[in-house]
Amino acid sequence: MSQEEKKTSTEYSDDLAISVKGLKKMYKLYNKPSDRLLDAFGLKKHNYKEHYALNGVDIDIKKGETIGIIGTNGSGKSTMLKIITGVLNPTEGIVSVNGRISALLELGAGFNMEYNGLENVYLNGTMMGFSRKEIDKRLDDILSFADIGDYIYQPVKTYSSGMFVRLAFAVAINIDPEILIVDEALSVGDVFFQSKCYHKFEEFKAAGKTILFVSHDLSSIAKYCDRVVVLNKGDKLAEGGPKEMIDLYKQVLVGQFAHEKNPEYKDILEDKMGESNDTLEYGSEDARITEYYVTDSKGLKTNALIKGSEFTIHMHVKFAKDVKQPIFAFTIKDVKGTEITGTNTMFEKAFLDDAKAGEEFDITFTQNIDLQGGQYLLSFGVTGYKLDDFTVYHRLYDAMDITVVSDKNTVGFFDTNSKIVITRK
Repeated sequence: MSQEEKKTSTEYSDDLAISVKGLKKMYKLYNKPSDRLLDAFGLKKHNYKEHYALNGVDIDIKKGETIGIIGTNGSGKSTMLKIITGVLNPTEGIVSVNGRISALLELGAGFNMEYNGLENVYLNGTMMGFSRKEIDKRLDDILSFADIGDYIYQPVKTYSSGMFVRLAFAVAINIDPEILIVDEALSVGDVFFQSKCYHKFEEFKAAGKTILFVSHDLSSIAKYCDRVVVLNKGDKLAEGGPKEMIDLYKQVLVGQFAHEKNPEYKDILEDKMGESNDTLEYGSEDARITEYYVTDSKGLKTNALIKGSEFTIHMHVKFAKDVKQPIFAFTIKDVKGTEITGTNTMFEKAFLDDAKAGEEFDITFTQNIDLQGGQYLLSFGVTGYKLDDFTVYHRLYDAMDITVVSDKNTVGFFDTNSKIVITRK
């Protein structure tokens, strides 16, 4: 990277924690090892294929934001984080960082496998620019958070993956970073440790820290992130609110998101990513959901339901082509886009027949509404398997909203309807 490209943090707005402009990372793919050797000595030119893990990505992250990055495997997420943290150099582009970074990218990155846990705490702290006295002040917090007991005195090569990530994360978050970068590492921790980590995320957010978060856990992305960036095959497809970006990412997963090289791309973005609550609709249209609504316990159409009462979700589906064993589904999300519950006919083993072109079906799902009082979004889908490939025939995301009316809310998303008995002894 040229001197011109190595911009300092003082050359852009003070409210930015990270600025990425035109970021590219190209790898040379050789057919055989000897081609790599010949190229290294300049004996044979252009004996490789160029593969861009990142292809001109722009992202600005403000101080205090929690930004999520999502995308399929190979989309360039980890590559971008490694460039931001200085592990990799970009092929082209400008990366500016304003603040002390603590990064948890890969398990054991920066750890000496022969050292014990305590020695690695000091090693990592020193690499981050802290003196031994400064690490001493933080040591109790680090060891308490890691909670690996006497294993702290054992070589880290003997650690399980869970102990590894506990220690690595404990070091990363207890050295008072201004910017925390996490790449999927929390998925190996147990549920109690993950809960502790996410609680720390909330503390960081409340303290105005910047968090850059890569995860396949879409519920966590929806819950914690202020903005989300969607990457695919090295390109930035879109960025925006968590709910909209998660819905677009789901289109990417089933190969039905229009790429920016498609002339219809801008129209689709304007239609699907605006501030309106318009339904996101896509699919092969082998089948179409032509009608949907909700009825209460009395059979009346409504979008307001009394908590604890029975209600029914209705779908009317018409088939344009023959479809083998279609799957009918619904999902209920909160207003942030977190999927709370839902089911489909495959899970319920309720319909295993084939559908013929021209046939129409009425599908109903009846259950009690035990969600807490508030507003929710209802989505519908008709999917299936075509030659063993999962296929979306028609999906309607956030097709309608429902309001749960409640005079008693409990903790979390839904009410367990506990029956309490207290006996005085």
